[in-house]
Amino acid sequence: MKSLLKLPSPHLRIAEQFEASANDMLAAVRQQQLEGVVGKRRDSLYEPGKRTGAWIKYRVNRGQEFVIGGYIPGPHGFDSLIVGYYRGIDFVYVARVRNGFVPASRRQVFEKIRPLVSPTMPFVNLPDTHKSRWGDELTAEKMKQCVWLRPGAVAQIEFLEWTEAERAASDYSRSSNTTREVSDHASLSSALWPRV
Repeated sequence: MKSLLKLPSPHLRIAEQFEASANDMLAAVRQQQLEGVVGKRRDSLYEPGKRTGAWIKYRVNRGQEFVIGGYIPGPHGFDSLIVGYYRGIDFVYVARVRNGFVPASRRQVFEKIRPLVSPTMPFVNLPDTHKSRWGDELTAEKMKQCVWLRPGAVAQIEFLEWTEAERAASDYSRSSNTTREVSDHASLSSALWPRV
């Protein structure tokens, strides 16, 4: 069929079809650092304007552990977590994380971080001076809403990519059941930059 089609532009391509297991396909996507994969049932047709279960888009996020350095209060304890990593002895802000929490998990995380409340803002690079296309920069005005924590809890966070400003960009989410407490700086070594 490809040989019969004449594409009007060299910028248009027909995607290859692969006969592979889902695990093998996802491993190849990760190895090539691609954003994800689109799959469909072999016998399905494209139906404009309709969403069917015949097609699936699976995005492969990056992820790593980050240290929780604060939160913005909200329902069930917090609206978003403020996370970072250690660069040497400096604790560097990376992102605010809102996605990936259901009410029960918000309450569970909040119970773990509540004893860590501190009057001191722990990050060396706040307020944020980098404008973000997502509008999630942590400005001096937004920081007035924050509750700061003594860095003593780590969470596994998934994100799309690192930005040039060393921020974990777009659609941050907490992976399920991965928030843990740590007791000292040496235990935070898993939250060092960069690890993807």
